[in-house]
Amino acid sequence: MYPDDPAQTTVAKLPSTARCIAFGALHAREKYLICALVVLALAAILAPAMPAAGWHIPHFVDGRAWLGVPNAGDVLSNLAFLAMGVWGSERLRSRHDAPVGASWFFVGLILTCLGSGFYHLDPDVSQRLVADRLGMAVAFAGFLGIATGERVSVRAGEAVLVLMMIAGLLAAWVARDNLTPWVVVQFGGMALAVGLALTRQRPGAIGVPIGGVIVFYVLAKLFELGDVIVFEATGHMVSDHTLKHLAAALAAWPVIWALRDRKVD
Repeated sequence: MYPDDPAQTTVAKLPSTARCIAFGALHAREKYLICALVVLALAAILAPAMPAAGWHIPHFVDGRAWLGVPNAGDVLSNLAFLAMGVWGSERLRSRHDAPVGASWFFVGLILTCLGSGFYHLDPDVSQRLVADRLGMAVAFAGFLGIATGERVSVRAGEAVLVLMMIAGLLAAWVARDNLTPWVVVQFGGMALAVGLALTRQRPGAIGVPIGGVIVFYVLAKLFELGDVIVFEATGHMVSDHTLKHLAAALAAWPVIWALRDRKVD
């Protein structure tokens, strides 16, 4: 815009109320997004409660210790989250156009390393799951902020980041007794991410491959379904749950790739 641009002059002359209305006008994608968020909120509130006591089964097949670390495979594999979180945070330092939520996504990965590592040191203590889920909630909110900012709008990404951060942290805390809100946040949020991945990228986005993040997430969930199959197939070298941590950490790779330096020599 130049000082003599008629559009800029017109906006400058608009009353403050009119400017607020103009800013507040929603386009189609934002309206669809609001509808999806309302559905998720109603599901979390109105769906039947799932008692946590009936679902927590702290059995992980690989309980071997290494260098004094109990359950070493499941504990030390969380270092992959730390590595990706630090790597991504370093990439952000050289970018001024990073997508909404990127910094929180990488902070969440670091927190996941700490929380999940703490939980797997003694998984029989169900209360430790709160620490595990809190880090995941931060990372997940960051990812949905990225996906929304890339596919809908920057302001929508900021709103989703804040809303999912609050919802995720509350759900992680409530999951000590009722798993329903946590299930809605995790699986409903991923359904939202799939919908965003199928939506055309908005102009000005840096091009984060949302689908790539989802692929690694689904792979991690598949590993989570059974903790014995790979362990037996590999002659007790590695368990499914250890591979789940590695696959989930690799979900950060598409975001880090999008933040690469695109300078042309």
